[in-house]
Amino acid sequence: MEFKKALDINREIKKIVNKLGFNHINYRRLVCFRSQGSSSRATARIWSFPRIWQLALNLPSYYIIEVISERYDKLSYERQQKVLIHELLHIPRNFSGSLLPHKTKSQRIDSRRIEALYQKLFED
Repeated sequence: MEFKKALDINREIKKIVNKLGFNHINYRRLVCFRSQGSSSRATARIWSFPRIWQLALNLPSYYIIEVISERYDKLSYERQQKVLIHELLHIPRNFSGSLLPHKTKSQRIDSRRIEALYQKLFED
């Protein structure tokens, strides 16, 4: 499998974070990669930087968003934006380095929520 930094994805993430008011996300500590050759069925995935590693390396929390080129690049712009929104929703409010599951007591990461955020992305 091959990984390359995806500066275009980082730019899109910055736009999404700013437009949707995801103030808890420090996009300077979010690195994006485009991978090729993955056998995963995913279109994209988010990687955490657990607290134990933060302490061991004396580094703050970081996140990685990986888009899988064979799937992500074929999508329409709309679908790509929704995939990125989905991945961002996994980042908790405290930006701790952990990940939120699809279902929590207070919220869900589902198509209805993603669609509402996508619509908000293009409001004037």
